[in-house]
Amino acid sequence: MKELVTGTGEIGGSHASVATPVSSAASATVPTRTGLVVLTSLFFIWGFITSLNDILVPHLRNVFELSYTKAIFVQFSFFAAYFIVSIPAGKLLRRVGYQLGLVMGLLIACAGCLIFIPAARMQVYEVFLLGLFVLASGITILQVSANPYVIALGEAATAPSRLNLTQAFNSLGTTLAPFFGGLVIFSGVSVGIDRSTAAGLQAFRAQEAALVEAPYFWLAVVLLLMVAFFSWIRLPSIPGHQLPAQVRSSADSKLQLLRHPRLSLGALGIFVYVGAEVAIGSFLVNFFGEPGVAGMATGEAARYVSYYWGGAMIGRFAGALLLRYISAGVMLATCALGAVVFILLAMMSSGMQAVWAIIAVGLFNSIMFPTIFSLALQGLGRHTSQGSGILCMAIVGGAFVPLLQGILADQIGIQLSFLVPLLCYCYILYYGTFSPLLRNRT
Repeated sequence: MKELVTGTGEIGGSHASVATPVSSAASATVPTRTGLVVLTSLFFIWGFITSLNDILVPHLRNVFELSYTKAIFVQFSFFAAYFIVSIPAGKLLRRVGYQLGLVMGLLIACAGCLIFIPAARMQVYEVFLLGLFVLASGITILQVSANPYVIALGEAATAPSRLNLTQAFNSLGTTLAPFFGGLVIFSGVSVGIDRSTAAGLQAFRAQEAALVEAPYFWLAVVLLLMVAFFSWIRLPSIPGHQLPAQVRSSADSKLQLLRHPRLSLGALGIFVYVGAEVAIGSFLVNFFGEPGVAGMATGEAARYVSYYWGGAMIGRFAGALLLRYISAGVMLATCALGAVVFILLAMMSSGMQAVWAIIAVGLFNSIMFPTIFSLALQGLGRHTSQGSGILCMAIVGGAFVPLLQGILADQIGIQLSFLVPLLCYCYILYYGTFSPLLRNRT
């Protein structure tokens, strides 16, 4: 039998009463290090889910015979949730506390996965987009809570290293997902169906759309198990990040916080970084399949997408160590320069040289998100939670930058359309170079 006990949840400047379900023999609060390990599992699962979109884009484009611009609405629907839901998510966490917020985020993500089942059976593209939006809404709640909490679990000086370590497990999820998605979805590609007739087209869409049911059903099961786990344990509170009610009520608005230059320019950095990373991942399967590049089949191309995300994973494990000895700004600028060079090489070459050049960008992506995130929040003090909300809203770049590249790909081709992420990394190079000169005023 379970009962509710009242505890206190604090994260990055929010303070809320939390009802935490525990067994009749009350569960003990886990140690700080264990709390970091537990939170790392969330980074893995949302990385896995997010990277599956790279398989959904070419798959649904084939099923519904979409242009690149329309197909990229898979990413637009997913990442638009970060902008729309971030502010309500912050308010939710202030009301219910971070632990119950994590449970609610997992439940909402589970509901989004389950929407894929009726979407596949109805064969309606817009219902798939609805499922993606709901799924991303749950992940947004997890992000708004987990990122600043990881920063708070230790010394401020080691925050970039700590966040890079957790993001490395996020990259493990993004690495495994394309391989898993390609194996489950692309391995069942229909053959022998005449799509020239209305009946044949209907049969093709029914068979292809059904291939996404199983993976998202089992994802829903995993998320439900995580709901049970996070309902049982008690995560450690962070006393140094508590705020009394009168301070919360008079805290700066998000617009006022944007007057802090490191935060505002960092938010733009998150916007263009997420947009560039997602745009590249979204077009890799089709890019590798181009006759002038490598002419790969979709199943083979999906495996190479895993190498792109695998590079980010390796780089984040290495970055967690290197950032203890090298300044975050220098590391960020160096990686951005590497990304610029290899995108240029991918745009100007062909064959496997172009393939490996664009895959190499994943390695340079590795430390960018957590490093920009931690740099942007430095010096915000009690406003860290609100600053985190702004940065999570900036993840909406994953909706707009790929859409811009999709429009360009329809006009001038996929290879030249990589000009869009190229410009994004040029800005990140600027931010990494000049971030030491910027200060957040508290």
